[in-house]
Amino acid sequence: MNAVRSFLTFARMIKLSHSIFALPFALAAAVLASRSVPVTWGQVALIVVCMVAARSSAMGFNRLVDRAYDAKNPRTASRELVTGALSTPAAVGFTALSAVVFVVASWALGPLTLVLSPVALVVVWGYSLTKRFTAWCHVVLGLALALAPTAVWIALTGAWGPVPALLSLAVATWVAGFDLIYACQDAEFDRGAGLWSVPARFGVGAALKISAGAHVVTVAALAALPAVAPLGAIYFVGLAAITAVLVYEHRLVSESDLSRVDKAFFDLNGYVSLAFFLTVLLA
Repeated sequence: MNAVRSFLTFARMIKLSHSIFALPFALAAAVLASRSVPVTWGQVALIVVCMVAARSSAMGFNRLVDRAYDAKNPRTASRELVTGALSTPAAVGFTALSAVVFVVASWALGPLTLVLSPVALVVVWGYSLTKRFTAWCHVVLGLALALAPTAVWIALTGAWGPVPALLSLAVATWVAGFDLIYACQDAEFDRGAGLWSVPARFGVGAALKISAGAHVVTVAALAALPAVAPLGAIYFVGLAAITAVLVYEHRLVSESDLSRVDKAFFDLNGYVSLAFFLTVLLA
């Protein structure tokens, strides 16, 4: 039971369930790559391990470097490192172990992914520090998660091309867009703490408009995908559904009412990523 409780505590610290955001896009890249190269179930398993391990390490690093700010912010004061549910040494060990698992799994995928794995770690860890000096930290987060489909494509094909480029553009703008919405909750705290974000720097109204613009680019990138990776009519049905979910997400929040940010952030974006993967798989 102690082992189960420890696992659940670590899972809460890193928001393990949020792995669903980028993972389906990575798997969609694998599905599309399988048209031109053989893809084994072993490789798919390694992709999942890489994704979860890299994200776990990044979230552990985030919680460690932000724990002083988390303690001062009422929204985050209940996080595990703040309350003492997890010790700092335990979080450091978890973060390091996750990084090692990521590198080893990358090595198993191939020599090129092994060489690139430290670069990926620098990017996903580095995001946590950007809020200290740039309001565009949301874009850095988007770029960090956008590495997923590109990394999968390189791991499986040994090359790059328009398919991973469009997938990565879609992920980057989608993630940056929903992170802008999420950051609106902390606009006042960020200003007081000397942290940077678009809502803190330019206001909640501007952040929501920029978020909507980012999601327009997301839909455009996904709409362009069939031009370089022919897909059936069902793809456009799925794209229409994804577009509708994103529109609904923006209708849930406004400058004067952020009470439904959690639903917009957690639930709807999970639907977007799963719907995209299933759409590509079926198409």
